[in-house]
Amino acid sequence: MAALARVEASAEAKVFRLDGGRVTYAIGVDEKGYLAPVYWGPSLDGGAPLAAREARETSGFDPAGLNTAQEYPGQGEGLVTEPGVKVAFADGNRDLVLKYVSHRLEGDTLIVELADIARPLDVTLRYRIDPNTGILARSAVIRNAGKSPVRLDQVAAAVFTLPAGDDYRLHYLTGDWGAEWTQNVQPVTPALAVIESRRGSTSHQANPWFAVDRAGKSDDQSGPVWFGALGWSGSWRISVGADAFGRVRIAGGWNPYDFSWTLKPGERLETPIFYAGYTDSGTDGASRLLHRFERASILPHGESAPLRPVLYNSWEATTFNVDEAGQMALAERAAKIGVERFVMDDGWFGARNDDHAGLGDWFVNRTKFPNGLKPLIDRVHALGMSFGLWVEPEMVNPDSDLYRAHPDWVMNFPGRPRTEARNQLVLNLARPEVRDHILKTLDDLVSKNDIQFLKWDYNRNWTEPGWPEAGPQDEQRIYVDYVRNLYAILAELRRRHPKLEIETCSGGGGRIDLGILGLTDEAWTSDNTDPFDRLTIQDGYTRAYPASTMMAWVTDSPNFVNQRSTSLDYRFLSAMQGSLGIGANLNRWADADFATAAKWIGAYKAIRSTVQRGDRYRLIPPEGHETSATLFVAPDRRQAVLFQMLQSSSHADAAPMIHPQGLDAGLKYRVRMLGGAALPVGMPAKASGAWWMGQGIRAPLQGDFQGAAFVFDAE
Repeated sequence: MAALARVEASAEAKVFRLDGGRVTYAIGVDEKGYLAPVYWGPSLDGGAPLAAREARETSGFDPAGLNTAQEYPGQGEGLVTEPGVKVAFADGNRDLVLKYVSHRLEGDTLIVELADIARPLDVTLRYRIDPNTGILARSAVIRNAGKSPVRLDQVAAAVFTLPAGDDYRLHYLTGDWGAEWTQNVQPVTPALAVIESRRGSTSHQANPWFAVDRAGKSDDQSGPVWFGALGWSGSWRISVGADAFGRVRIAGGWNPYDFSWTLKPGERLETPIFYAGYTDSGTDGASRLLHRFERASILPHGESAPLRPVLYNSWEATTFNVDEAGQMALAERAAKIGVERFVMDDGWFGARNDDHAGLGDWFVNRTKFPNGLKPLIDRVHALGMSFGLWVEPEMVNPDSDLYRAHPDWVMNFPGRPRTEARNQLVLNLARPEVRDHILKTLDDLVSKNDIQFLKWDYNRNWTEPGWPEAGPQDEQRIYVDYVRNLYAILAELRRRHPKLEIETCSGGGGRIDLGILGLTDEAWTSDNTDPFDRLTIQDGYTRAYPASTMMAWVTDSPNFVNQRSTSLDYRFLSAMQGSLGIGANLNRWADADFATAAKWIGAYKAIRSTVQRGDRYRLIPPEGHETSATLFVAPDRRQAVLFQMLQSSSHADAAPMIHPQGLDAGLKYRVRMLGGAALPVGMPAKASGAWWMGQGIRAPLQGDFQGAAFVFDAE
């Protein structure tokens, strides 16, 4: 029977509750008309006593308005916590007090209307709850119902409140180029923690995901966890802190840094969606719950999305030196090892011989490809592979035909420097003519060539984010309109080419969030492809996002990032824990390398569905341990795959015993070593799920940078 979400309002219209999965979320209207949080946690029975209570003044320093934990507060009446919205009216007034006006149900969506107590400005809050996971989708619409403009200085998609407590911990992800997805944990205190990007895109520096658990009550596999992710690919901000009464307040939305939006009379501004959930299954359980929701409700095609093909990318083999003969030779070699998609990277267009020229000129370089792309594409298809291209459509080199024709199309402040990064500037997608040009260029490229895939790159952050044509009052709309137009291009391109697949890439993990993932099929996790570093990177990534979207490549050794040498077996076992790709220079491989690659690619295809669609269990995290262990369990629990990776061993120490989780205790599982090796001496070939989980399993690993994988198949 299909799961159902329930959205209810009390007869007196004082309490609203949403029930889905194993979660109840409730809000209510107190005696003074404020919309206030009431409950968020494990499912409650239908008769649970839920009510919003009027806050009382506790001192002259803490008036009632301040004491009320409003569901979406305006910056007014002395508010000192994070607001939902902060405004300045045309006459200079900055006081905004939002109170309940009405509500309605539209299908599975609860809509609550708030309005200022006197001024013609209102806010519409939208709530949905997923029936299977209990994950909420919250957003807000701000409307100027007056006759004068109103300046918005800060706008959140949602504000969440947790009960008072002194044991909350905040989990979040930070990093840098080549070192993304670092996990951080710190106590939640009255000192406001701010996770943000001011860079115009999601950024490597931080990711718009959070989890809050309780010290002493929560761990990876059990205990209460509240978690969330913002669906926005521009500058963003999530703040977490305890208020004066110990309640945890979480606000997320557009970053107010350099942000301003003048709301014209009658105009509405809709925020991104802030997704948030609850589980009592620990931080790892929160990740699994979020993955299920993302695969079903965020990613294109939902549950019917195809499995990610094994991909080959030409960058490390040829860099910019691409040509028809060389790419065909690589395609021949890739096809022999079982690759299913061939992607030609940078260098195929314009005057593109290095990173100094050509960006923006998306026409085929006829010196390198005198017959266009068709001969190469036809050969790739004849070899049984789909064909993809690298593009970076939001950027332009000053040394390009596009820039020479339209120097005003880049972000700029007149008379100020135009700072280059990687020898390129950022096109201003907020401008409709730039948006239309990029859409037409890409549509022409895909329409005139039989292309199945685009690797969509974005290799720098914003500087000088000016839009002089918009005028001083509206110039800062660039932060919103740019991203909205990016989404519009992606959505329209997909509508015109329903079979086209797209990867989001930004020098690795610089633009990955639930906004861009709703319009792309996979993500380039990091430019750092060292297989040991990748274990930590992949562990952090999957805190927030599913392995099906996580591209993981096998590249050459020593690795270009850190010069670490590892075996080809180890590199494959690391990369097979995501969506597998090959980025090595196949022109340098020996016959033994091709044989090894073919073996592992064949093995991956047999477990790919479980890795990409199954539940991921973090049995031993890689950071701080000599060994790590990750388990994937298929949705029907009839297959599981356990990866154990040994970083280093000392003396004659054996790798630790690993206890699988998530198997069906009553089923019999036959176990085998992935890749065809014999089982360790003394290990049974078949046992119940209960036996495997209770007794455990040990891989025969010693030395440095060794790996093994076990496959459990139910009989």
